[in-house]
Amino acid sequence: MARSLGLINLGGGLPSSDYFPIERLDIKIPSVEGGFSEQQTRDSGVVSKTGKHDVAEGKGAYDLSIALNYGQGSGSAQLLRFVTEHTEIVHNPPYQDWRCILSVGNTSAMDMALRMFTQRGDYMLAEEYAFATAIETAAPMGVNIVGIAMDDEGLLPESMDEVLSNWDVHARRAAKPSILYTVPTGHNPTGATQSLERRRKLYKVAQKHDIYILEDEPYYYLQMQKYTGPNAADVPPPASHQEFLKALVPSLLSLDTDGRVFRMDSFSKVIAPGTRTGWITASQQIIEKVQQHHEASVQNPSGISQLVLYKLLDENWGHGGYLEWLINLRLEYTGRRDTIVYACETYLPRQVISWNPPAAGMFLWMKIDWHQHPQAQAKGVKIIEHEILEACIERGVLVIPGSWFRAERDVGQDLFFRATFAAAASDKMDEAIRRFGEVIRESFLIE
Repeated sequence: MARSLGLINLGGGLPSSDYFPIERLDIKIPSVEGGFSEQQTRDSGVVSKTGKHDVAEGKGAYDLSIALNYGQGSGSAQLLRFVTEHTEIVHNPPYQDWRCILSVGNTSAMDMALRMFTQRGDYMLAEEYAFATAIETAAPMGVNIVGIAMDDEGLLPESMDEVLSNWDVHARRAAKPSILYTVPTGHNPTGATQSLERRRKLYKVAQKHDIYILEDEPYYYLQMQKYTGPNAADVPPPASHQEFLKALVPSLLSLDTDGRVFRMDSFSKVIAPGTRTGWITASQQIIEKVQQHHEASVQNPSGISQLVLYKLLDENWGHGGYLEWLINLRLEYTGRRDTIVYACETYLPRQVISWNPPAAGMFLWMKIDWHQHPQAQAKGVKIIEHEILEACIERGVLVIPGSWFRAERDVGQDLFFRATFAAAASDKMDEAIRRFGEVIRESFLIE
């Protein structure tokens, strides 16, 4: 009887869209054919229009009446479908019951994961230098971090195996860790990228010790062309979407035969951080728990953000256009990386400072041999680091001390500084490294 009459909904607490004071939203976006630069977008970009009642009027699949109202804990079905298809295209997880869910960015996803998988007093594994916000997310929950040694390719699986194999429950007053937090690609702060072989070894250690992996990958699509040096020819860009995808280091998710990877993706580095939108990929049972957490906390990403991303990615670009955008970012970041590395080769004294050109991400990690400082024994590494930081600020350049990123705050006797090449103009980056070089030369009394 109810079906024949039509259900009149007096149950939910959703407000009427009649009272949403936004009738239309127009956004101008790059067209794939016209190019992606700001000037090209001004000249040949397309205007994507969304009305309040486009769905009811048969003009679209997603509109303002939906986006501005309460949503599902899984995120909008329209954008969720796109990221799920994208995940299958790029990663193709090798088990059947994987699912995606939209998130409010990777920091929120990390917060959810810690609430699900840890309790106060637990330990979590992470790189010995780790994303500072991840450390700060764990701290108020009472989750301790064990730093795992790294090299130029990131986390060392043998070090992780050694820590777990020799875990002393009585000395640590805690059970052996059950989760690993890692940034495998363009690691923040070190810029390291795990090779495929490194990821395979890491996964085997995780299997051996039954470790669940939190794979934080905001920089995955900022993998760059190989660094060739200032006087060498550039590496040709990917000739096709397939060649681009093949050039990406396979993710831990793509190796995950057990369903032990909780992958966190984000639009923050590839579209805009202000969207506060990303997605999680994991097994169905985990995604269901994340959705329950969402429904009692953040609910879902901003409706306007989801709508804008849907109009951009699905309705206008499609998967092919999005891959074109990612190829464009790859080349843009390659140029930025090359600029800062060229500047280092020009201005920094190699006798006391070293670096490796990053293969992905936004960061250059510079190691300073503080033992060569003329007052090394008298001052020690902490004072020398502080003096260099203060001198840099006085000289008008900001680089971040490596000690700020230590997973275990009081561990470590090396001296690093992190520089980012993501935002500053080329001439500004060159000048910044010149000033940094002057500070190092003066500190170490180098002519």
